[in-house]
Amino acid sequence: MIESVAGYAGRWRMFTPGDRVGVAVSGGADSVCLLHVLVELAPRWNLKLEILHVDHGLRGAASREDAAFVEEMARRLGLPFHLERASGLAGNIEEAARDLRRRFFLRTLAEAGLTSVALGHTRNDQAETVLFRLLRGSGAAGLAAMRPKTPEGFVRPLLATGRSEILDFLRERRISWREDHTNAELVFARNRIRHELLPALEREWNPAVVEALCRTAILAAEDEAFWEAEVARAAPLVLREEPDRLIVDCARLATLPAALGRRILRSAVARIRGGLRGIEFDHIETLLALASGPEGGGRLILPGVDALRSFDFIRLAKPEAARQPRNWSFPLRVPAKIPLDGGKCLLCLEFVPLERYTGGTGLDGRRVTGMLELRNWRPGDSYQPAGRSRPEKLKTLFQEARIPLWERRNWPILAMEGQILWARRFGPAAEFAASGGSAEILEIREVWSEP
Repeated sequence: MIESVAGYAGRWRMFTPGDRVGVAVSGGADSVCLLHVLVELAPRWNLKLEILHVDHGLRGAASREDAAFVEEMARRLGLPFHLERASGLAGNIEEAARDLRRRFFLRTLAEAGLTSVALGHTRNDQAETVLFRLLRGSGAAGLAAMRPKTPEGFVRPLLATGRSEILDFLRERRISWREDHTNAELVFARNRIRHELLPALEREWNPAVVEALCRTAILAAEDEAFWEAEVARAAPLVLREEPDRLIVDCARLATLPAALGRRILRSAVARIRGGLRGIEFDHIETLLALASGPEGGGRLILPGVDALRSFDFIRLAKPEAARQPRNWSFPLRVPAKIPLDGGKCLLCLEFVPLERYTGGTGLDGRRVTGMLELRNWRPGDSYQPAGRSRPEKLKTLFQEARIPLWERRNWPILAMEGQILWARRFGPAAEFAASGGSAEILEIREVWSEP
């Protein structure tokens, strides 16, 4: 078994000489086996091992005894020991415990300077995960299940090893382990799969069902690797990144196959909320329907994501980032250079003589006599742009120009004593526009940085 684990770890390049590896040890058979296998392999690969244990506090004295058992094992092996004690786990206990472990492992990985954290998941765990996700209707990403190696730094050296091999290894070496009685309780879905469904499938359908399910995970992972590359290639054509949000181009999305479009939306949702936990198939399908529906408006609130459609675009943002920004305004003294749009645009205002005026956006300097104010658009704002026959509400101009809803609130407007002189894109007010009779021009330029 030592050599088979070494071969599997080598095939996936889990370790390099000199690595500092945290080993997650619960005290159960799988993690105890993992620890002792790595202890035997450590001299060969020059690994430095440290033990990580979480006391979830869910089984009273038994939880404390597990922690003491693992700590004593660390002392006996001469390995550093890291302990996390939990209290008051609420809600979905399985999920809360899993989140706690993950946070602890990632924190220790960073704080202790570890190269990776080795987890004791086995071939049987992989089969259970695939079956569980298959029953829930997961796609290829879900059926790929647990990866041997992840970008965050988790490795699973026992993922190709069966539970019976692990028990044989421990018994042959007379290594003791702890039994968690909750693993036999059928109130948990995974336990029912382990103790009832999988054995029934082995008896009545396929004696090698564990291997078959693990093969499904391998094939799904290969498919998913292909799709990840396709998403990386196509996503920049559909998604535009802006501060605190992603913009989806619905027209471009509609030109892609549904399978690719769906995955691009999944990746966008994951980028906004930092992962896909809590996101179901129906969430992505509803978002896809919003994107592929007729042009117009619509809003969709997903767990951790606010999706707002305006014309042919969807803005994805965290709910707190989707709130309307506060109104802003400040007085201006000309000349002025004001950064806008997170620094991407520099608004430049300068009085220039008529002979230096190049014909861009300009106001008649003779008429600009009051205090100038730069502010954002407010509902009800209206003015008469040069070239228009009558005043128009800015909202009407936005609609005509197909300005998405989320861009409007911060739309810059130059005003003087309450009267609008200029608005981005729509230009100067007719009453104040520069003309040949103007001796001095207030020139307004927007200088955009390169994307």
